[in-house]
Amino acid sequence: MAVASGRDPLLGEITCGSLLQKLQEIWDEVGESDEERDKLLLQIEQECLDVYKRNVDQADKSRAQLLQTLSDAKLELSSLLSALGEKSVVGIPDKASGTINEQLASIAPALEQLWKQKEERLKEFSDVQSQIQRICGEIAGNLSLTEQAPEVDEADLSLKKLNEYQAQLQELQKEKSDRLHKVLEFVSTVHDLCSVLGMDFFSSITEVHPSLNDSTSPQSKSISNETLSRLAKTVVALKEDKKQRLHKLQELATQLIDLWNLMDTSEEERQLFDHVTCNISASVDEVTAPGALAMDLIEQAEVEVERLDQLKASRMKEIAFKKQAELEEIFARAHIEIDPEAAREKIMALIESGNVEPSELITDLDNQIVKARDEALSRKEILDKVEKWMSACEEESWLEDYNRDDNRYNASRGAHLNLKRAEKARILVNKIPALVESLVAKTRAWEEDHGMSFTYDGVPLLAMLDEYTMLRHEREEEKRRMRDHKKFHEQQSTEQEAIFGSRPSPARPVGTKKVVGPRANGGANGTPSRRLSLNPQNGSKSNSKDAKRDARLSAPANYVAMTKEDAASHVSGTEPVPPSP
Repeated sequence: MAVASGRDPLLGEITCGSLLQKLQEIWDEVGESDEERDKLLLQIEQECLDVYKRNVDQADKSRAQLLQTLSDAKLELSSLLSALGEKSVVGIPDKASGTINEQLASIAPALEQLWKQKEERLKEFSDVQSQIQRICGEIAGNLSLTEQAPEVDEADLSLKKLNEYQAQLQELQKEKSDRLHKVLEFVSTVHDLCSVLGMDFFSSITEVHPSLNDSTSPQSKSISNETLSRLAKTVVALKEDKKQRLHKLQELATQLIDLWNLMDTSEEERQLFDHVTCNISASVDEVTAPGALAMDLIEQAEVEVERLDQLKASRMKEIAFKKQAELEEIFARAHIEIDPEAAREKIMALIESGNVEPSELITDLDNQIVKARDEALSRKEILDKVEKWMSACEEESWLEDYNRDDNRYNASRGAHLNLKRAEKARILVNKIPALVESLVAKTRAWEEDHGMSFTYDGVPLLAMLDEYTMLRHEREEEKRRMRDHKKFHEQQSTEQEAIFGSRPSPARPVGTKKVVGPRANGGANGTPSRRLSLNPQNGSKSNSKDAKRDARLSAPANYVAMTKEDAASHVSGTEPVPPSP
């Protein structure tokens, strides 16, 4: 009822004035003293001041909070702009204007937009840095790096920084691609080498790194520095192994061929090892066939070489004599005189004594063959000139016979061929002195270099050339004397015909043809025999050294021999007829 009586009858609401009026009425009715009334009014006034003050403080605090919120919003806006590398955001006034709430309301959309942009930028940074971290981990070979979340610097989320990370990522991706390509090349090389060497590729490659197996994806293969280094070492080791195996196989192939040639192995048996001998002259890079250098292949070749070595030991006599025959053939072609019977007896004695290893004996014979070939090669130039000299002597001998044939100009069959041969023979004969002089000079030079006499089938070549020069000089003198004797005989015949008239010669009937008789050192058919051995290759030899020497020191093949009819044709009895040598 007090509240209802306190209402303003005009306004119908309770107010401070109506309440104070009501309080006055109550005090009047009660009879409150003025002191009590003043005290109570003062208390009421104080309580009202406290309420106002409390509300003002609360409003001030609220305003301060709003100002702090606005300041924080502006600071956050500035931080976001700085982190994102933005200068400003569209829609925000440059200068502060309006109430605090209006300013907050204008900043809120921009903050929301920047927060959204920051979240997107953070995701981009995280993705790029995750990829960079993963590739770096793959290159370093540290897989734990790929499992850790990257730490993004939220203070710098600018596009410039993002572009730097993206550029770094592109470089790493290129490096990863190059490394992967290199890894695949190494793996391919290892595969090819293992194929040639007959090795297990999978076990070899997985020893380097399990991810290098062909069944795994190329992108999942290890590209670390350690993997590349181990792959490179594996390739180097396999290439060195390939080189050593090829060298070993070529040595075995050479031994096989030498043993086959030594023992005349059949072609069918040789074909069984074509896969071994086919690479005897190949380079390392040329050998690409699968299993071409497998260990079982090399072991097979080693077993075959060992078997042939044992077989060679059992056939040592036959092989040694074959080598000796080859040595004798070289000496025969080089016109070097040896004692083959003594050499064969020595070989037989060594084999029967058992004091020498078969391989050592064969090696010694091989060394002798090499030395013999070198010596024959050093004599080749002189021997070629000796052959030319002998051939020229034969042509000279034939030309002498041809010049003494009175029927040489008859139109008989083959006369024109003999005429051409005679023309060539005269040219060749004229070169004999220069040829002999050159041969003497080269022989002397050879003897000075080697410190020994140059022999031709046991006879010193210089002695043969000196003998030939002397006999040629004697033959020329004999020809000159015969020409003088013939000229004297013709002069006497002319004088007699002038005194007594022409009459037939009693020593030679008219119409009798001059017949070229057999040469003093020629064969039965009149063909001159060579004073030196011209056919050493056929292996023919004299029965004794003395017979050989006598045959070589006989008169030259072109030494002039007169027939008995020529001697009888000389009329002068005061000058003796030159005897036939």
